[in-house]
Amino acid sequence: MVEQPSSASPCPELPAWLSRGLADLFPAGSGPADPDQQLAARLVEAADQVRPLRVKLGIDPTGSDIHLGHSILFRRLRAFQDAGHTAVLIIGDFTARIGDPTGKSATRVQLSAAEVEAHAETYLVQLGLGQAPERALLDFETPGRLEVRRNSEWLAGLDLPQVIDLLGTSTVGQMLAKEDFANRYGSGTPISLHEFLYPLLQGYDSVQVQADVELGGTDQKFNVAMGRDLQRHFGQRPQFGMLLPILPGLDGVQKMSKSLANTVGLSEDPLSMYSKLEKVPDAVVDDYLTLLTDLDLAALPANPRERQKAMALEITRQRHGEAAARQAQADAATLVAGASGSAEAEVPEASLAGVNFPAKAFYLLSAVKICASSSEARRQIQGGGVKLDGEKLLDPSQEFATAAELDGKVLQLGKKTFRRLVAG
Repeated sequence: MVEQPSSASPCPELPAWLSRGLADLFPAGSGPADPDQQLAARLVEAADQVRPLRVKLGIDPTGSDIHLGHSILFRRLRAFQDAGHTAVLIIGDFTARIGDPTGKSATRVQLSAAEVEAHAETYLVQLGLGQAPERALLDFETPGRLEVRRNSEWLAGLDLPQVIDLLGTSTVGQMLAKEDFANRYGSGTPISLHEFLYPLLQGYDSVQVQADVELGGTDQKFNVAMGRDLQRHFGQRPQFGMLLPILPGLDGVQKMSKSLANTVGLSEDPLSMYSKLEKVPDAVVDDYLTLLTDLDLAALPANPRERQKAMALEITRQRHGEAAARQAQADAATLVAGASGSAEAEVPEASLAGVNFPAKAFYLLSAVKICASSSEARRQIQGGGVKLDGEKLLDPSQEFATAAELDGKVLQLGKKTFRRLVAG
């Protein structure tokens, strides 16, 4: 371990850009400043040495879309970048082929290398690759602020003796102490041996990039702590673990997850993004404000509806700019009210070119992908959740003869999803 200078000075406080919304920080020693036990002291040490900290965030590209729940960690990584530190973004192209067992009740389906790489490319674009830093989630442009690494660089070449060495740093008892493994073992659900490798390989990433700090959600504490253990094993100075909360989804209850259909994607159009966010339950609006914006909560309106709208506007502004966010807010109000000006509202288009006419209403909703399936479309129509140009569709079997009679009309699902139908 690198020998550190002793200090009797009191430990400084974490800056606000680091402490906002923080769920856990370890180690979190008290007393005299110690850069091995207190992150604030290591920040001071790094400034004195004119050495940026290396801040690791690993992502496994197991899907194609990034949503606002994911963006919490990227926002904190960007804050480190803006403070002059180096973000080390690890694309888990090797570990994604195993799959993180965290939060899973069964062994995950393993992906091919080609699938993982395709997802990785879409992730980087959504994070800001090719965009100006002021509009991107991460700064890809400023020299020294970002390293993008794929962990296949070091994991694909591990030989059996090295794998055995890694396995020797942990015990079966330690692995079964991980809640997800413990639950599966207790219920008799199979655990494949390769799943035990996942936290070890993720921890080994920290060794390879010599991380000072690793970011993760609160469900990642076991994996982040494994990185500290392996850094000690290989004679490195252990990283700090900084954990941030899991964002509730649009239902305000369960975590934001695509499988639960309660997400807001980073690539969603301004109107869809704003419309979804302004309907977030009051109980979690302050969570969204704290974790997804830099707004001063004390300066915002106390009225729940106005607070909700301020949150929706700010998050949409971050992704699409001030003008687009303001337009989305105005269009959402117009469309929900069914006002006569809805024809002029800027609404994402849905082409009718692939629809076979004559078309029944339930088929139409599925064909333009406003509903995931015809059965879901039937349920939505029967439940009164679908409108066409402000008028409720009540019969799933209502038939439309041609694309021309629908051209230019706005199809609405609930109060969050709008599509302007176009014949071409």
